[in-house]
Amino acid sequence: MASSSSLLSEDELRCSICWDVFTDPVSTPCGHNFCMVCLREYWNSSSHCQCPLCKRKFPQRPELSINTFISGLAAQFQKSVQMKPVQSQVFCDFCDEKRAALKSCLICMASYCKTHLDSHQRVASLKKHKLMDPVENLEDYICQKHERPLELFCRDHRTHSTVPIEEESGEKKTQLEKTQAEVQQMIQERLKKIQEIKHSVELNKKIREKEEADSVEIFRALVRCIERSQAELLEVMEEKQKAAERQAEELIKELEQEITELKRRDTELEQISHTEDHLHLLQIYPSLCRPPHTKNWTDVSVNTPLSVESLRRALSQLQEHLTQEMEKIPEIKLKRIQQYAVDVTLDPDTAHPFLILSDDGKQVKHGDKQQKLPDNPERFNTYICVLGKEGFSSGRFYYEVQVREKTMWTLGVTRESSNRKGAVTPKPVEGYWTVCLMNETGYLAAESFPVLLSLKQAPQKVGVFVDYEEGLVSFYDVEVRSHIYSFTGQSFTEKLYPLLNPCFIDGGKNSAPLIITPVQHYK
Repeated sequence: MASSSSLLSEDELRCSICWDVFTDPVSTPCGHNFCMVCLREYWNSSSHCQCPLCKRKFPQRPELSINTFISGLAAQFQKSVQMKPVQSQVFCDFCDEKRAALKSCLICMASYCKTHLDSHQRVASLKKHKLMDPVENLEDYICQKHERPLELFCRDHRTHSTVPIEEESGEKKTQLEKTQAEVQQMIQERLKKIQEIKHSVELNKKIREKEEADSVEIFRALVRCIERSQAELLEVMEEKQKAAERQAEELIKELEQEITELKRRDTELEQISHTEDHLHLLQIYPSLCRPPHTKNWTDVSVNTPLSVESLRRALSQLQEHLTQEMEKIPEIKLKRIQQYAVDVTLDPDTAHPFLILSDDGKQVKHGDKQQKLPDNPERFNTYICVLGKEGFSSGRFYYEVQVREKTMWTLGVTRESSNRKGAVTPKPVEGYWTVCLMNETGYLAAESFPVLLSLKQAPQKVGVFVDYEEGLVSFYDVEVRSHIYSFTGQSFTEKLYPLLNPCFIDGGKNSAPLIITPVQHYK
């Protein structure tokens, strides 16, 4: 008969979140058990209420009550572990001096050193005795009722299904070896993840330093632009001032000449008005009565050194310079996100039967003829698309696709659980984040309500960038290095896979393939 402690499995009494024996165990509606504190912290740190083990989502947070049965088993297990004595060295029962025992005999109820064990290895009758690794408490291995060694292990006390202890022990050892292998694999995976995190931190540091340098260069360019515009404006103002001074000098000179002429006429009039020569007065009177030849100075003024129109022109030039500098920002951002480029290979098990993939898994086109392929769960049977082999559940990733000579296409990402069968509506609420071209010139982002995109020119190569933690999916025109569209504020909770849809062949007009191309890092 097996002792009660052997019925308890340590793995079954451990929380899958903290990996410790349960403390205040609670059960989810799907039947999985966790520590109450661990489960609450898990739910508090997530935007969704779901089981940490099977990922089943709950419409509202379940009320938690301690599972008294599991709690009792956990307490019993903890007690048995605490009460288990530390194994001490076992000595031979037949040596005058204390010598370590090599084996214990369950028939003789004694322990033997190497020398005294010799008879058990030579004598035929003793060879049949049941030997085991040396233990002090041999009585625990003997049935008190039948006074015989424990030979059977009861797997089910209701039906008394028994097997030899050696068989059960062998199976348990096999399971332990399997568990050990799994634990070792988990250790390796976590060590690998540590390296990935360290690499990501180092890469982020380098990218941040590069981004800071680019940002500083942009602001320096803006300062230079402002200083240049300011210098040009001051130069214009100085030229205007000099021109105004020259104009004023000419006007003053002309006015002084007219004043001199008017004073001369005034003197003549003064003199003739006192003359007694009446004949001379009558002779020169017509010329004196004519007004002197002078300029009309009513609307004459000196031009202002800087007009409003000049200021407007200077401001327009400054704005043009600023616009040119700001247009460089998407180019700088694209160079930064290209550091997260991944090698995408298409997964033939997901491809719609109409699609034809290249041998290297880098190209896909519509074949205009349905192939006979197994209808496995991963395969799309209505939506004409194919996914990448590798999914991403954290961090950032980026890939580029050539769309040259295409009249229709769709690119983006989809989550692992998105619908693969029947009608598919590619929008974020259904797990699709895509941008597409329709009818040669119609570009749109597949939001809940499609967003029409106005592009200056047709992209020949499209870059797709995902920041998992940021909830961001962005699209770029690679060749002109401009931004196309971004899905922002998304919440990702499962793996995301690259998605390519070459669309229908359209009578041969759309027969060109979509091609996943290596990312060329622009300097």
